[in-house]
Amino acid sequence: MFQRIMLACLALCLAPCLTGTSLRAEEVPPLQIVTSTTQTADFARQIVGDRWHVSCVLAPGQDPHLYQITPDNAQLVAAADLCIENGLLLEGHDWMRTLAEDNRKTLVTCTEGIEPLELDEDGTKVKDPHAWFSPRNAAIYVKNIERAVSRQDPEHQHAYEARAKLYLAQLRTLHAWIVTQCNAIPAEQRMLVTSHDAFNYFCDAYKFRSAAPAGWSTGDEIGAGLTSERRQKTVDSIRGMGVPAIFVETSVNPDIIAEIAKEAGVVVGGELYSDSMGPAGSAGESYIGMMRENVLTIVGALK
Repeated sequence: MFQRIMLACLALCLAPCLTGTSLRAEEVPPLQIVTSTTQTADFARQIVGDRWHVSCVLAPGQDPHLYQITPDNAQLVAAADLCIENGLLLEGHDWMRTLAEDNRKTLVTCTEGIEPLELDEDGTKVKDPHAWFSPRNAAIYVKNIERAVSRQDPEHQHAYEARAKLYLAQLRTLHAWIVTQCNAIPAEQRMLVTSHDAFNYFCDAYKFRSAAPAGWSTGDEIGAGLTSERRQKTVDSIRGMGVPAIFVETSVNPDIIAEIAKEAGVVVGGELYSDSMGPAGSAGESYIGMMRENVLTIVGALK
């Protein structure tokens, strides 16, 4: 009886403390980050832990080049404490910068400090925005994000730096692993033919020749917009490359690609994650998972 009375008294004494702790936790909601792409969202989550809630404008499989912003996107950014973009005009017409500036939000450009490669678009040289395909560039993304969240929340800078340090070590391991895997492909067979020129940084880092077939285009044009003349041009181009396999993005119609590959006498080596990571629960739902699966697909088809 005496023990029960003592326990009851202890519970009464602790109740205000517990209630106060609960209320204080509820009074401090997580800070809000809004990112443009799935890759930048994953990098942010690796750094911020539970201190921030990370939202992404793009869903897995959506194309950042062609995306059209919505009123819901504006509302999401309006509630953000920090916004993150890839940059180098990956977000077509600079839509993430527009959202951030319209809502007077601080914007982090992940590609700041990267030496960009160049693409040829109809005879015009433009900066290649697909820099994350090199893990060494991905490390720059991570450092840019870590610095930004540390400035925003300096009280927890040590934790952000510690998480970033761990993830940077994982990126170094990923790079070394990719080198080992790609070394299984003879140098003369290292030609990566894909449905659009997103893999130049990967090819530059791991000594592949990169090519997109003449007449080939991405998105809906591979389906309804591919004329018979352009289709034949694509087939002839692939034949002339002398590769055993070509690759497509996970967001492209695989049936059309399979038909073109058959006409050209090659196989479709597999689907590669490109401008977007995979959906939740898939092998490519994280940046490291996306890169791992791409490498295994490429090596399996070319070695």
